Amino acid sequence: VQLQASGGGLVQAGGSLRLSCAASGRTFSTYSMGWFRQAPGKDREFVAAISRRGGNTFYADSVKGRFTISRDNAKNTVSLQMNSLKTDDTAAYYCAAAPTAGWGTVRQLRTEYDSWGQGTLVTVSS
Repeated sequence: VQLQASGGGLVQAGGSLRLSCAASGRTFSTYSMGWFRQAPGKDREFVAAISRRGGNTFYADSVKGRFTISRDNAKNTVSLQMNSLKTDDTAAYYCAAAPTAGWGTVRQLRTEYDSWGQGTLVTVSS
């Protein structure tokens, strides 16, 4: 599956952004989806994940309660709604897809994902 992320930009602390990721192909619903981020000089880290049908989600502690991941299998898209943004959220954000057999499985490990989007930059100013 090929992924194309969009929606990044510059926002003030406390503001909101919505990231979107469009997937190509007819097998989108066979993938668990996730969002990761990478700040300058740091490793890529897990942000959020969603199961194949969207029934299960999982979040990093740092974004829990502020970010919401969702998906629309009819449109082959996955989104990340980011509220109450902090300067620490500044990073390039990547969507990723993990082939998954179970409908309810969410994946947290970077190594479980085999397809990645190109990244979209989010900058949060103070």
